[in-house]
Amino acid sequence: MAQAKNSKIVYLVALFLFLGGFGWLVLSGLSEESVYFLNVSEALALEPAKRDQARLFGSVSAENLVSDPQALGVAFDLVDKFDVHKSLRVEYRGAVPDTFKPGAEVIVEGRFNKQSGVFAANTLITKCPSKYQKMSEEASPKG
Repeated sequence: MAQAKNSKIVYLVALFLFLGGFGWLVLSGLSEESVYFLNVSEALALEPAKRDQARLFGSVSAENLVSDPQALGVAFDLVDKFDVHKSLRVEYRGAVPDTFKPGAEVIVEGRFNKQSGVFAANTLITKCPSKYQKMSEEASPKG
């Protein structure tokens, strides 16, 4: 009888530790440091007070594209993929990928400057050009 009571206690302690660990993982995943993944329209629709850190995607506009050959970085307008009339100014400081060009689809991560409304990106990633997808489709055997 005492052995059955001890094994119940062991199971209850194990369950308590499991639920405590699971709860900690859930709360840490939902912390205020979360980064939202938004398109340009969604970012513009947010109230300025709620704009903080985000990950945005869109296309690079050919207009207002400024790169400084003396310094690493680029400033450009990020155009919404679904509504080309909506854009957001992005300033990025760092190494610019070789595939970065007007019309390229990019993902930027950073923070909004609340006074200027400019998105200060600390990460810039370009999507692989579609020519790579076409080449792989052409290389596949046809049945």
